Amino acid sequence: MKISKNKKIIIKDLDLTKTYEPIEAIKILKDKSYVKFDETIDVAVNLGIDSNKTDQNIKGVINLPKGTGKKINIAVVTSEEKQKDAKENGADQVGGKELIETISTNKITFDILIASPDMMPSLGKIAKILGPKGLMPNPKLGTVTNDIGKAVKDAKSGQVKYKNEKSGIVHAGIGKLSFSEDDLLSNLKTFYSSILKSKPDSVKGSFIKKVTIASTMGVGLKVNMASLR
Repeated sequence: MKISKNKKIIIKDLDLTKTYEPIEAIKILKDKSYVKFDETIDVAVNLGIDSNKTDQNIKGVINLPKGTGKKINIAVVTSEEKQKDAKENGADQVGGKELIETISTNKITFDILIASPDMMPSLGKIAKILGPKGLMPNPKLGTVTNDIGKAVKDAKSGQVKYKNEKSGIVHAGIGKLSFSEDDLLSNLKTFYSSILKSKPDSVKGSFIKKVTIASTMGVGLKVNMASLR
């Protein structure tokens, strides 16, 4: 694979086989950044699961203490009496059946869709549109709830959805490169801890095999998991 000139400069004095202390890895990613935009810091967690077994797959939601640095557009489908609560807590789009009608035309301008339980039968009609995009509200992810205000607030404050890929790896953005080192470390530890707690009972042996962090245009650095506990 052809390595770009900038990548060559980044890896010139780096040992990519080494396991770094988390704070050291974060500092390296900051020092080695060469682009003019605010890169996202991505974490990749390699799990010791068999993704062909449904009881070993994991998915969930994490509230990162320092936020994600990303502006999230939230739509809420709920009854009229709860729409005010959604608006007051910062929802970008709020509606009932008329919003479902808009979505049915494939007009989707939101990142997260939250719904109250009473709207789920109506949303079922557009599941084929929402499902493939990963936007179908789900009680496990906190996006089907009667506490609409809290759900909107949580999603706005730095909520991250995670789900393992077929290869058994979980990816997530845990903040921006412009965040302080301590804030990025705090988010990384919270993410690691949440994944660790989600270990399925059927998984024997080591659950988390490797944790790597990288910036959007940077390289992946393996971090010491013991320091994340």
